[in-house]
Amino acid sequence: MTRLDQQIAFLTEADRLKSVVRATTLADASRAENSAEHSWHLSLYALILADQAGPEVEIDRVIRMLILHDLVEIDAGDAPIFADVDATAQAAQEAAAADRLFGLLPADQRDAMRALWDEFEAAETPCAQFAKALDRFQPPMQNLASGGGSWAEYNVSPDKIEARVAPAIMRAAPALWAYAKARIDAFFA
Repeated sequence: MTRLDQQIAFLTEADRLKSVVRATTLADASRAENSAEHSWHLSLYALILADQAGPEVEIDRVIRMLILHDLVEIDAGDAPIFADVDATAQAAQEAAAADRLFGLLPADQRDAMRALWDEFEAAETPCAQFAKALDRFQPPMQNLASGGGSWAEYNVSPDKIEARVAPAIMRAAPALWAYAKARIDAFFA
């Protein structure tokens, strides 16, 4: 295969992300969002909320991570944050998916894209921590906009929401957690 053949094969495979349905609904509650829509929306969140990031955060790097972060769901499926999921098994499925999917690319792009995905997953760098914060912040904003969205389906409480999403948000964007918490508390009041 030529370099271009490999790139097109990856891009064609990536289109399958549009078919992965998530638990979170669109803001208008008309239907569940798909993972490609989620990745696009998170990238827009990063662009618009860049002023919430620390000075060491490179927003263009965050956006690249967010575009890539859920591609593994093509093989591993979406694991809703409030569902009971075997985290170890899910991580293994996602790593295998990353091997397969990024392996479709030419070696230089394979290595670069996989490194970005690994960086996001590890959440040790300021860029990855901010990307993770946005990944945890967007679903509650969607649920609030849609009148509760998937919260009823998963029978979640404000405490459960806080336990699952607050640590990642507070680590890199504490003002976003303060914003979300006030609205989540008001929603459940």
